[in-house]
Amino acid sequence: MQPTLLILAAGMASRYGSLKQIQQFGPSGETIVDYSIYDAIRAGFGKIVFIIRKDFEKEFKEIFEPKLKGRVETDYVFQEMDAFTDGYATPADRTKPWGTAHAILCAKDAINEPFAVINADDFYGRDSFEKAAAFLKDAAKPDVYCVVGYQLSKTISEHGSVSRGVCAADSESNLAAINERTKVYKDGEQIVYEDADGSKHELAPDTPVSMNFWGFHPSVFKLSQDLFRDFLQQNGDKPKSEFFIPIVVDHFIKNKVGVVNVIPTGAQWFGVTYKEDAPGVQESLSALVKSGEYPDNLWK
Repeated sequence: MQPTLLILAAGMASRYGSLKQIQQFGPSGETIVDYSIYDAIRAGFGKIVFIIRKDFEKEFKEIFEPKLKGRVETDYVFQEMDAFTDGYATPADRTKPWGTAHAILCAKDAINEPFAVINADDFYGRDSFEKAAAFLKDAAKPDVYCVVGYQLSKTISEHGSVSRGVCAADSESNLAAINERTKVYKDGEQIVYEDADGSKHELAPDTPVSMNFWGFHPSVFKLSQDLFRDFLQQNGDKPKSEFFIPIVVDHFIKNKVGVVNVIPTGAQWFGVTYKEDAPGVQESLSALVKSGEYPDNLWK
C-alpha cells in the first residue's frame, strides 16, 4: 500500500491574505510546496491530502488540480473550528484554529493508510521523503511512528533567531523527548539557544531537530481524538491555546503506547522565517535545478 502525504496548509492563505500571492521560488514559478509534492510522488507516495480553510477551497484547487491531475490522487480536508469538538461550545473570543494535532484529526476520514505530515511552507529535500516513504511502507505500526531528524546547522536562518524542537533520542534511536528551544541562532562559530533569563547554551551543529515532518500509522487518529477531548476540558477556554502534534507524541511516548523512530537526514531544510530569507531560498532552489536534482519546470 502506498503511503499518503498530509500537507498542513490551513494557515497558508491567512498568512498571505490570498493564495494568489503565495511566493514563487522556482524557475517556472513553483512554490515551496510544489517541490515537496514532486519529491513525495517520486518517493512513492500515492495520495496527497491538503488541509485547508474552506473559504480557500476554490482558489486552492485552481492552483493545484491542473498540475497534479493524472499524476497523483488528491483530496482536500477542512480544518473547521467545531470539528471533533463533540458539542464543546467554542468560546466566542477564539479566532484561531485549534492547532496542528487538531488539523491532523480533521483528516481522519480521508486517510486509512500510514501517512506523513509536513508543513506547506517548508522545503524538506528529497532524502527526507525517500526515508519517510520507506518507513511508512515497511515499519509503521499502531505502536511505531517516526519523526525526521534534521541536523540543526542545516535549519538555521542567517537573518535572526528561530524556534526548533530539539530531539533527544535513546540508545535505540527512538525519541525520548522534544525540547522546544524558542531562540536559536548563530553566535560567531557556535549555534546557541537562549533561556528566558538570557543565558546562552551551545548546541552541536549535528543536533537532531524536528521540522514537523512526521510519519504516522492511522492509529494516531483515535489517540488524537481522545487527547483533544481532554485538551478542550483543560484548555478550551484559553483563546490562544493550541493542540499541537508534540502533545500527542509526548503522550504516546511517556505512556508507553509506542515508540517514535528518529530518522536522520542530511538534507538541507529551508523556509521563509524572515522576509530576508526569500532570496536565499530562491538561490538554493536554482542551485538544485542547475545540479540536476530537479527539472527547471516541475510539472511540464
